[in-house]
Amino acid sequence: MLSVLRVHLPSDIPIVGCELTPYLLLRRPDKTVTTDDVPESSPLDGHFLRYKWYRIQSDKKVAVCSVHPSEEATLQCLGCLKAKIPVAKSYHCSPKCFSDAWQHHRVLHDHAASAVNENGNEEEEIFGRFNSTGSGVINSSLSGSASSASLTNGSTPLYPGAVTQRSSGETWFEVGRSKTYTPSVDDIGHVLKFECVVVDAETKLRVGHPNTVLTSRVIPAPSPIPRRLIPLSGADMMGQLDSDGCISSFGTFTVLSYNILSDSYASSELYSYCPSWALSWPYRRQNLLREIVGYRADIVCLQEVQNDHFEEFFALELDKHGYQALYKRKTNEVYGGNIHTIDGCATFFRRDRFSHVKKYEVEFNKAAQSLTEVAVQTTQKKAALNRLVKDNVALIVVLEAKFSNQGSDNLGKRQLLCVANTHVNVPPELKDVKIWQVHTLLKGLEKIAASADIPMLVCGDFNSVPGSAPHSLLGMGKVDPLHPELLVDPLAILRPHSKLTHQLPLVSAYSPFARGVGLGLEHQRRKMDMTTNEPLFTNCTRDFIGTLDYIFYTADSLTVESLLELLDEDSLRKDTALPSPEWSSDHIALLAEFRFQPRPRR
Repeated sequence: MLSVLRVHLPSDIPIVGCELTPYLLLRRPDKTVTTDDVPESSPLDGHFLRYKWYRIQSDKKVAVCSVHPSEEATLQCLGCLKAKIPVAKSYHCSPKCFSDAWQHHRVLHDHAASAVNENGNEEEEIFGRFNSTGSGVINSSLSGSASSASLTNGSTPLYPGAVTQRSSGETWFEVGRSKTYTPSVDDIGHVLKFECVVVDAETKLRVGHPNTVLTSRVIPAPSPIPRRLIPLSGADMMGQLDSDGCISSFGTFTVLSYNILSDSYASSELYSYCPSWALSWPYRRQNLLREIVGYRADIVCLQEVQNDHFEEFFALELDKHGYQALYKRKTNEVYGGNIHTIDGCATFFRRDRFSHVKKYEVEFNKAAQSLTEVAVQTTQKKAALNRLVKDNVALIVVLEAKFSNQGSDNLGKRQLLCVANTHVNVPPELKDVKIWQVHTLLKGLEKIAASADIPMLVCGDFNSVPGSAPHSLLGMGKVDPLHPELLVDPLAILRPHSKLTHQLPLVSAYSPFARGVGLGLEHQRRKMDMTTNEPLFTNCTRDFIGTLDYIFYTADSLTVESLLELLDEDSLRKDTALPSPEWSSDHIALLAEFRFQPRPRR
């Protein structure tokens, strides 16, 4: 007879909006073991599985820590209460939690004070998920009445001041009858119970005892402080990204570039500092989607998008928000195993702003094969291919704008735009291969530029820090022959060094932050490396912090109007690198607003 051997949940903490899918290990009547579902519509040997989800209700209340939402709170910040900060953010689970968060929590108080001074009331939307403590502490058991408030962001509660606690007199309410369940805001602070039982298909009666598993308390999805769009002119008037997408003025468009961290790379070994629930794909995909959609970009370039995640999630979800999707998976000569877990580059654009004209797919493996055929001796071909074949790709898309700022002289003329999206993921010791890939991409873009008068954007994760040879090639059009990275060239593929050039007038989109003046830009300058005119970091892990991601543009045909503000220490958790519960990638997103430059009359 069909029987259930094991039931468990892959995530230790349930989060609002993140689907819970239990793992079931079954024994078939023939004694074989399977994880396949056995629904009522397809019974096995006259039996099927019935599922139920329950929520526990109780009158007993307990406050939850604002930093560690799975822990009960024992401390409360008096400063938060005096500043009228939402009470949920005032709770802490231990003195260590309080002391560790204090330096960063002062920023929360400063924001509250400035919001009151400028607007006469506190703006709750500016409060993201903070490590909350305060200048005063209450050490108490926290009564239910003092813990009843909750912070809201629109209609979605964030961190409740009170949650129910499992105890005597509890009542279970049925909330679902399918194998999967997505916690709602009504579940916040409550324990859930999953029940699975074998049922006789004919009598509809259960057979044997039900198998159950309890969750931890449901928590709301952490919310980072919103990042604002900073205009390069009139920078004191900071514009926040709004829900209607009104961030682009007429004739401008926005471009987002973001390495979202493939699930196949997001292991607990590499990111042990990130809670397992925040590292799980069901949580990260919802958090990433919420962030990406919130930017309301006209063009979105994502890297490290797994093939199955593109097809089953991102393409479908972003389609609902008006985006058309294009994708290029990495070639699979290097990676074995499940082809669906191979990642690639995905480019999305808003259908109401652009239409698709043409797509080019760059496979650096094919370029490597062509190179070795003509430039490498026969005896070295195998070794050369082993060095050059690294599975990387680039996706180049030509779009046509459905808007124009060209004026009456150019009415009727097509406004094209070429967008390159790539991920140069090459081991650090193979500096020659990294430079060669970037050079190969740029020479391909030069051919497109020669065939059409077309503005260009080059977006992606180049795994190259400012001042490196690839970065110099991109931004300066050449590499100094004495650059130390050119010394690594065992196959002589970079020689003569004079060939490492291109004629595209590329400029890094974020460089204006280093040159700007004004209150808003001065704050951003502190987050820039003034020697390279690049952000201090776009990647932040325990082992590395630095800039690897860029948006380059052709300065003769495009101008930068606004830039998404950069993150700094105060925006990240003190004791955690990326990814974190707030930010679901180890990279940060870059976003720039551009305007087409008027074309000269001919």
